[in-house]
Amino acid sequence: MTTRTTRTTRTPHATRTTHATGTAREATARGPLTRLLTGLRTLGGSRLQQFCLVLLVLFVLVALLAPWLAPQDPTFGRLGDTLLGPSAEHWLGTDQGGHDTLSALIEGTRTSLAGPLAVVLFSTLMGTAVGLFTAWRGGWIDTVAGRVLDVVFAFPALLLAILAVALFGKGMTAPVIAMAIAYMPYSARLVRGLAVQEKARPYIAAYQVQGHSALFVTVRRMLPNIAPTLLAQSTVNFGYALLDLAALSFLGLGVQPPTPDWGAMINQGQAAVLQGQPLSAIAPAVAVVLVVVAFNVVGESLGDRLAGRDS
Repeated sequence: MTTRTTRTTRTPHATRTTHATGTAREATARGPLTRLLTGLRTLGGSRLQQFCLVLLVLFVLVALLAPWLAPQDPTFGRLGDTLLGPSAEHWLGTDQGGHDTLSALIEGTRTSLAGPLAVVLFSTLMGTAVGLFTAWRGGWIDTVAGRVLDVVFAFPALLLAILAVALFGKGMTAPVIAMAIAYMPYSARLVRGLAVQEKARPYIAAYQVQGHSALFVTVRRMLPNIAPTLLAQSTVNFGYALLDLAALSFLGLGVQPPTPDWGAMINQGQAAVLQGQPLSAIAPAVAVVLVVVAFNVVGESLGDRLAGRDS
């Protein structure tokens, strides 16, 4: 009597599918959001980082609650109250138009933060799309896109904003769009470099073996792994965008009176400085410096934490 031994073999396709599924699950389980949340929780390592983080939260709250926090109407000025010093009624004095400096400073927080936020949002969205597409396609598309980004990168953001004002008039819409285009190469280059690294990882091949589309892999799987580092870079870009827009308003090309804006307040306060009432210019200048420095410290600290470096 002969005993037949049955041997079960696994097809290469089944082996690859099982391996792909396991690798994909492992990649998903790691979760970049976990790293991001950990970075945010441990961001306030030093006292400087804690101070900057608290400072940013306070400025955001002031911007959100500005209509209720401002003691007076910042657009209403009285000629009899021009260039007054600090008092119980006007804590930071008044400017040459008789406007309450503290109220204008509080209301100016909204416009001074809204412009950079729009620049960062638009530039990050455009840069992310360009970076992911060029990294995934590669070849001549990547080469041509890289040369175009080099050309855009060569133009300073403030210069493009001034050109936009010359073409479309003063205000915030045209400069914000122009600066978003100028800041786009920063995000595009960063995303492209990170996406090329991610594309070489095994979990990308695992999803491709499973038949997922390029759009699914790049947006649903690759982008979340890039997002923490991109967030850190966008935080730094916010500070630079705020500085550029404040400079544009200082030149009289950005936010127009009577809307309060920190850059415009510095410009209007120059005459007050010569007449011995410098607070109307010093207060918004200090606010710009504090916010820019705070965003840079928080952005660099967040980037170090997400990269696993001690800051």
